[in-house]
Amino acid sequence: MTIPFRHSADAATAAMREVFPKTPLMRNELLSARYEADIWLKREDLSPVRSYKLRGAFNAMRKVIPAHELFVCASAGNHAQGVAFMCKHFAVRGVVFMPVTTPEQKVMKTKMFGGDHVEVRLTGDYFDQTLAEAQKFCAEAAGHFLSPFDDEDVIEGQASVAAEIYEQLGHVPDRIVLPVGGGGLSAGTRSYFGAETAYTFVEPSGAKSLAAAVAEGRPVDVSPINSFVDGAAVAKVGARTFARLSDVAPQDVIDISEDRICGTIVEMLNVEGIVLEPAGALALEALGEISDSIRGRTVVAIASGGNFDFERLPEVKERAQRYAGLKKYFILRLPQRPGALKDFLQMLGARDNITRFEYMKKSARNFGSVLIGIETDDPRNFDKMFQRIDDAGFTYTDITNDETLAQFVI
Repeated sequence: MTIPFRHSADAATAAMREVFPKTPLMRNELLSARYEADIWLKREDLSPVRSYKLRGAFNAMRKVIPAHELFVCASAGNHAQGVAFMCKHFAVRGVVFMPVTTPEQKVMKTKMFGGDHVEVRLTGDYFDQTLAEAQKFCAEAAGHFLSPFDDEDVIEGQASVAAEIYEQLGHVPDRIVLPVGGGGLSAGTRSYFGAETAYTFVEPSGAKSLAAAVAEGRPVDVSPINSFVDGAAVAKVGARTFARLSDVAPQDVIDISEDRICGTIVEMLNVEGIVLEPAGALALEALGEISDSIRGRTVVAIASGGNFDFERLPEVKERAQRYAGLKKYFILRLPQRPGALKDFLQMLGARDNITRFEYMKKSARNFGSVLIGIETDDPRNFDKMFQRIDDAGFTYTDITNDETLAQFVI
């Protein structure tokens, strides 16, 4: 299967050069030194739409034009922008359905890429509702529906990432690390290289659809999912993509927590000047999980996208700090007596900084509850601080990792 597929993927890649240049494959000195390996980043965040999604859209569209001149898709992000870009390129009509809750930035970028060739329709609070409306309209209008991943032509188009890696590196890498959502990129890359290299497939912890499919031997719905890593948060891996991934080894499918991914986003931005969306940071963060097996090896990690809304930066920083143990929230039961607050403040260390202080309510006549957020520069500082609080007899509840409670008070 690999040789014929490789030939067709190479042809698709060559055709793409009329539309956009190959994305860079760049050696990363920071990660190479950290993991004692030869680490290369495939920079899909530098494509015209800042993700690899336009590859699959291009390949699927070029194969049905001119038989179809109306294209329909449902997406809240990168797929929508890729389809819009290609509708304008091919001068065909596109109708993009997006949830009403889609951030305005993504709606505006989709309209910008599509121009007069694309109409954006906002419908449904949840993606399933949006998808149903898109498919209904597509059937009524006799359009061509563009799946974000579960389509053979899309899979072939995404394989152009692998084709470029081979051309740019000059050989097959020892390992490829790539994010998994619906599986289009993974299926295309694995079908291109076959058994010539090793793979690590990385999912967000809140949407482990490939791991579940591998365990069950078929695609299964893992709803409800955590949508924070929106570029890879898929409840059910595609049937066609899984057909190409069904025999992957369970140990080659790993997951990374949403908070942990945030640390990579912040580091890449601050240290390397690379803007990554959460899904784009998955493969980079996963290097730490496989560090023993990649030492001395040539590894390509796919930075799949850089469509990051900077309005999310405070949340990303918050999540990163919490994961690193540098920020905590707790509810303090403060005695209602003169000097109690002063006594508490004296328990803080020189590097402990109060970032949130909110008197909530009196829980008893002689006590009041206070929500407190504290940042520090070393996780061990909290052990010392909480020991001083315990020794003083104050009562508190650490709510840092209580996701349900955090939604209401943090």
